[in-house]
Amino acid sequence: MLEGKVTGFQDILGNDMVKEHFKKAIENHKISHAYILTGEAGMGRKSIANAFAMTLLCEKGGNEPCMVCHSCKQVLGGNHPDLIYVTHSKPGSIGVDDIREQINDTIMIRPYSSYYKIYIVDEAEKMTVQAQNALLKTMEEPPSYAVIILITTNQEEFLPTILSRCVQLKLKPLKDFTVKSYLTEHLDIPEKEAEICAAFARGNLGKAIHLASSDEFKELFQKVMNIVKNVRSMDIAVLLDCIREIKEMNFDIEEVLDLMQLWYRDVLMFKVTKDMNLLIFKDEYKMINELGEKADYAGLEQILSAIDTARARLEANVNLELVMELLFLTMKNPS
Repeated sequence: MLEGKVTGFQDILGNDMVKEHFKKAIENHKISHAYILTGEAGMGRKSIANAFAMTLLCEKGGNEPCMVCHSCKQVLGGNHPDLIYVTHSKPGSIGVDDIREQINDTIMIRPYSSYYKIYIVDEAEKMTVQAQNALLKTMEEPPSYAVIILITTNQEEFLPTILSRCVQLKLKPLKDFTVKSYLTEHLDIPEKEAEICAAFARGNLGKAIHLASSDEFKELFQKVMNIVKNVRSMDIAVLLDCIREIKEMNFDIEEVLDLMQLWYRDVLMFKVTKDMNLLIFKDEYKMINELGEKADYAGLEQILSAIDTARARLEANVNLELVMELLFLTMKNPS
């Protein structure tokens, strides 16, 4: 089953060091038997894994897939016999039977039409200890043609013995400008929306694309903007009602805090520089300037620190309404 977008390396934005590692490995015929690709969901891990797999299987033998040979077309169609996507029936874990049946029991069967036989394991951090130990046995003595790619958001879940047998490659966030440019040029997103989505996604292109097309995010954005613009004049009880409403609509409170942090970062930035071009919320520069004139530097730093504290408290399972009440008190009257 085909998973993730399939393109060549040249069509994948950013992470040039990871792409170059794979391309040089192909050029020098130094392909490792196991790789770990780590990064947030949406950062291109699957796209890079698929590009690497398609290049290895390509009949032209270059460091980019030709996209037109029979092998490339099979990969694009999701039916190449030598590219296996490991699946799992339980959403929360990859069990030992999944690994044995889909990898261990088939890996000694030689490739059907290519030199390589490639296994891609998405959400690999969900492998149980037993599944990892089963995979380890295969990794210790793999056949020459085997390549296993583990895609994960958290490689700390892997056994040290798994880590030691894999080439570990970590994807890094893109620059906000790169994400914004992609949204405006390829998806025709208005510049001001693209700037907000890019900043909020923190270099994660997949997340930015999702936000740009999400009516839910637009609704959340408006609700949070109402809070930060009017926090000083609104009663604590009314502010907490806003948070309850946001929570009831199944919005992520982490995203609320992220938006608040971007807002106050803009207030502080404009107070320091008076440069509108540096703002994320350019349309709101008059209000941002007004807030900056009313608050001193120490007060703004205190609010930004209080947002970080609120995030830490929520991670420690402190009551949501208590956490937000303390945050709102600081936002209303920073000392």
